[in-house]
Amino acid sequence: MALGERRESEQGELWIASGSVAKGPGHPFYAKLNGVLAEEKFDGYVEDRCREYYAPVMGRPGIAPGAYFRMLLIGFLERLESERAIAWRCQDSLSLREFLGYRIDEETPDHSSLSRIRTRLSLEVHEEVFGWVLAVLGRRGLIDGKTVGVDSTTLEANAALRSIVRRDSGESYEEFLTGLAKASGIGTPTRSDLARIDRKRKGKGSNDDWVNPNDPDAEIAKMKDGHTDMAHKLEQAVDLSGAGAVLAVTLHGGASGDTENLAETLSAADESLAGLRQDGEAAAKMHEAAGSEVVADKGYHSNEVLTDLEKQDKRTYISEPDRGRRSWEKAPEAQQTVYANRRRIRGERGKRLLRSRGELLERPFAHYLEAGGMRRTHLRGHGRIMKRLLIHVAGFNLGLLMRELVGWGTPKQCAEATAALLDSIWRLVAVIWRPEERLGRLSADDRQIPGSPTKNSLALVCRAA
Repeated sequence: MALGERRESEQGELWIASGSVAKGPGHPFYAKLNGVLAEEKFDGYVEDRCREYYAPVMGRPGIAPGAYFRMLLIGFLERLESERAIAWRCQDSLSLREFLGYRIDEETPDHSSLSRIRTRLSLEVHEEVFGWVLAVLGRRGLIDGKTVGVDSTTLEANAALRSIVRRDSGESYEEFLTGLAKASGIGTPTRSDLARIDRKRKGKGSNDDWVNPNDPDAEIAKMKDGHTDMAHKLEQAVDLSGAGAVLAVTLHGGASGDTENLAETLSAADESLAGLRQDGEAAAKMHEAAGSEVVADKGYHSNEVLTDLEKQDKRTYISEPDRGRRSWEKAPEAQQTVYANRRRIRGERGKRLLRSRGELLERPFAHYLEAGGMRRTHLRGHGRIMKRLLIHVAGFNLGLLMRELVGWGTPKQCAEATAALLDSIWRLVAVIWRPEERLGRLSADDRQIPGSPTKNSLALVCRAA
């Protein structure tokens, strides 16, 4: 065909039988994950649990509960931030269609249907699915539960700081500053006048005075990178003595302190461990003193926290900030508790547990927030955010099980393992073929092949042969 000649498209078949549609080999990760879910009877469990939220016959068919929860898992596994992106990805991928149980001639759920079902299903249902995943890990011996680590981080809210209003009057921030300027004698204040008035004003970002009407649960807080924004605070409890599974997650206002929320998070972790004890197979593989030790950083250290945990018979390994020489006249009952915690963190086991925080406490954040697309929330309200967050964390826990079974916990790790295998095969072939003799006949341009190391290796094999 001559350059620039228009290529005529061939007339396709009008009707194609679904059995004759070409099918790919499927994704090995999703095929194995589906096998695990089928073995544990996941679809039957969620259908029984969600039956009350579905009408017998009304309108168009709804999304099966198993497909809904799988789509949320795909959001974590494929690093998709929004439900709209999840719907697009499921529509385009044959492997994900197979994972969801949709044929090539069936429409996958769109984002509006996904959002509607998320709204209708209660938070308790999502919590039970999260607990079901923990039970699966417990029966596989991946949860010990003796030592629980707690850590927190901030999530950027889906609310703009410029949209905050006064709680008492409903005034916007600019309207409030304009009123202050006029009260000070400036008849027509400019932006520079407003900035000057606001610069030295104390308590200007108080959450007691300001709220975002679009997301009242979000609070003004300082983010990890130092800037101020509307945020939520996520706190997690992790099994440090087992495989590193997340036992519980809680959500709070972005400006809340660590010591304020520790009791709620540990209570949620204790409920998860209590649920595992009701499963005979999982309880047999757990530690007898599950939940008896608490590890945290210095943000959680206070007299009240240590005293309350001692009353609950929990041994603490909480880093102590440098406060200098302390006086115990006002809190004599906390002295022995603080000293006991100090002795433990200075021991060999205490040092080992505190070192493990960076690996086992920070790693889940990197997986389901940074890589999983939840560092910035696309939903508003703690209830809605928690529904998706729980399934993201459940996906992380399933990844621990998959890593135990097949060696990789996400589809990306599977692809990287395949590339490493191909590269190893090439290196073995290169040693057998002695390519240094053959590569000498290749030009310098032929040796510099653009692409990944694996592509270079395969291409050099072909050219050297």
